[in-house]
Amino acid sequence: MRVVLASSEAVPFSKTGGLADVATALAKSLDERGHDVWLIIPHHRGIPAGKDVPALEATGTTVEVKIAAKNVTGNVLRAKLPGSGVTVLLIDQPIYFDRTGLYGENGKDFQDNCERFVFFSRAVLETARVLEIAPDVIHCNDWQTGLIPALLQVEYSRLPPFHQTACVFTIHNMAFQGRFWHWDMLLTGLDWKYFNWRQMEYYGHLNLLKTGIVFADQVTTVSPTYAKEIQTPEFGCGLDGVLRLRRADLAGILNGVDTDVWNPQTDAALRRNYSADTFDDGKSACKEDLQRNVGLAVRRDAPLFGMISRMTSQKGLDLIRDSADRLLRHDVQFSFLGTGDEEFEEFLKDLAARHPNRVSATIGFDENLAHRIEAGADGYLMPSRFEPCGLNQMYSLRYGTVPVVRSVGGLADSVVDTTDETLADRRATGFRFDDYSSIAFAERVERAVKLFHDKETWKQVARTGMQQDLSWNRSAAEYETVYRKALDKIGYRRTESRMQTANGR
Repeated sequence: MRVVLASSEAVPFSKTGGLADVATALAKSLDERGHDVWLIIPHHRGIPAGKDVPALEATGTTVEVKIAAKNVTGNVLRAKLPGSGVTVLLIDQPIYFDRTGLYGENGKDFQDNCERFVFFSRAVLETARVLEIAPDVIHCNDWQTGLIPALLQVEYSRLPPFHQTACVFTIHNMAFQGRFWHWDMLLTGLDWKYFNWRQMEYYGHLNLLKTGIVFADQVTTVSPTYAKEIQTPEFGCGLDGVLRLRRADLAGILNGVDTDVWNPQTDAALRRNYSADTFDDGKSACKEDLQRNVGLAVRRDAPLFGMISRMTSQKGLDLIRDSADRLLRHDVQFSFLGTGDEEFEEFLKDLAARHPNRVSATIGFDENLAHRIEAGADGYLMPSRFEPCGLNQMYSLRYGTVPVVRSVGGLADSVVDTTDETLADRRATGFRFDDYSSIAFAERVERAVKLFHDKETWKQVARTGMQQDLSWNRSAAEYETVYRKALDKIGYRRTESRMQTANGR
């Protein structure tokens, strides 16, 4: 199949969160499975993209997009995704994307975000049209591309090369919906008749996430449990009714991890590489290296828990705050890395100041340190209020770092709780708790601390985690199934010769 992946960010070009990792990793995996993959993203200045960014070249292609009463042009740049055959097309429009942030700055969204991503959505389709890419599937991601399914169905399906193009829409986080005042409907260029409670309107606002859900041929989200959760009022963020109506077309596919980037056997950030077979020496060396670098006492006998996260209540920082004194009565250490709400940043800095040698708090983000925490910590904390998929618990499993998680979303799907039964049949990979309370969280951490001192059992749990198949190859195979369902839905039946041509690309 020829697949166009549309995303507002993708590593190594731009990143604010997991979407960037997912877009790139899925594109690479689909390419490895023989598909012709095109990744289209904005050309952000935004957040520094890091190392190994491929050179961009001009294509000479310009797209013109009508936004309300004005025409806006963008240039199309091109690059190759490192280590793959994926073509990356970047939409260059400095007025919209040459900014210090991707979606906002100083904690506030850009006022023109609707206009920016209406432009991007139309530019994706115009780029595919002008370059005659002729996609079998356009795979959209989150509200920033939520207009594309509507545009494809209402306008572009009548135009070549889109006569037989299906559309898949992936929800990465229901909490971010792209809600704008009703007059922004004018920016979309679509008829006002679509601004109704069944399609694009949500309590008087334009809702681009809802738009994507309603108009796409198939809808996915990033874990099986989250797919069920978002059909309930507790997790649906007001759109649970819409999702229940689309339940026949909704699939939960657990994200994978980039096993080239997150691999303790080859990770260049680590003091010593290791595998499940060399776990003892490798893990000890990485733990000592982490302790020295973040200012903790160098001790092998004290369990060290890491956390790399946005510092928000969604990620369970309130549970950590409320249980910190109780947990620090035990002989434990903590290493935190991330940024977020000021109240939680200040709490962690104060906690580190009150408990030197036992707590470290690095406010900011450091990719190198993130890898060292995953390798050097014994356990990992992820007590999220909700978690569509989560990636760090899977990184932790890869590195033999035993996660402590709440049983929600992808955390429930990727971590097997440690019980007598799961230990006996060697399925246990971590610790899970259900109630969103500091007591439930603290009790599970204390259970982990106790098990840490049973070295052989702890090692068994860690090694079992390291042996899980968390690759994108598994996830990509499930996306292929969804793509075929989307193609079937629009009545598209490929001939044997077309299939042979696609396989030969």
